[in-house]
Amino acid sequence: MSLLELDNVTLAFGGVKAVDRVSFAVEEGEVFALVGPNGAGKSTIFNLISRFYSPQEGDIRFDGHSILDLAPEDIADLGIARTFQNVELFEQATVLQNLLVGRHRHRRTRLWQDILFTPFVRREEVRHRIAVEKVIEFLELEPYREKYIQGLPYGVRKMVEMGRALAMEPRLILLDEPASGLSVEETQDIAFWIEDMRKLMGITVVMVEHDMNLVRDVSDRVLALADGRVLAVGTPREVQTDPRVIEAYLGPEEDVA
Repeated sequence: MSLLELDNVTLAFGGVKAVDRVSFAVEEGEVFALVGPNGAGKSTIFNLISRFYSPQEGDIRFDGHSILDLAPEDIADLGIARTFQNVELFEQATVLQNLLVGRHRHRRTRLWQDILFTPFVRREEVRHRIAVEKVIEFLELEPYREKYIQGLPYGVRKMVEMGRALAMEPRLILLDEPASGLSVEETQDIAFWIEDMRKLMGITVVMVEHDMNLVRDVSDRVLALADGRVLAVGTPREVQTDPRVIEAYLGPEEDVA
């Protein structure tokens, strides 16, 4: 049984099909990439999985169960985390505080216990802090631990957002253009971290990405989209050499100079 499955999923906005009968399955422990031109429907698929949108047709299943009846706030409880194209962090909070937000789904204390700051609450805070410190070490964020987000470089902010998602201890992480706006060196770091997420943390990774070098380096399989439809699914090499994918990126052969 696949960890994540989309079955003939369709979503239209004003008569335009952003996602058109898309089906694919992601196996547990896999790094799976979605690629395609701008407007192909990649981020819309992430929004469907996150339950920000509801498909007009088809089904989305996680661990064998449909998630269409769930609200967006329920998705994290399943063990699904995500990042966004545009970094979404608390600007007036520190890196540490932003990462601790990712521990919300593991909260086990009650309001009255928090008010009284009981021994159980203190033990829970230690547990969450230990989990977050592991993420800080993993992403090499130690120099920024107590710094406020508003004063940090863009590349560090991207890492903090990824760290917040990892702090949730997800089974599946959705990375929306993780290398966007990053330098070559930062993109290489992303590649190492994605590999370690799978090998060391046992996390299944689905990513939307335009950097084909990164896609080729870390992905087990790639799904190429254009105009909301599936063009090809396969290894990075198979997809990059597929004539339908080449045409979607470059146009018909007779139009290419």
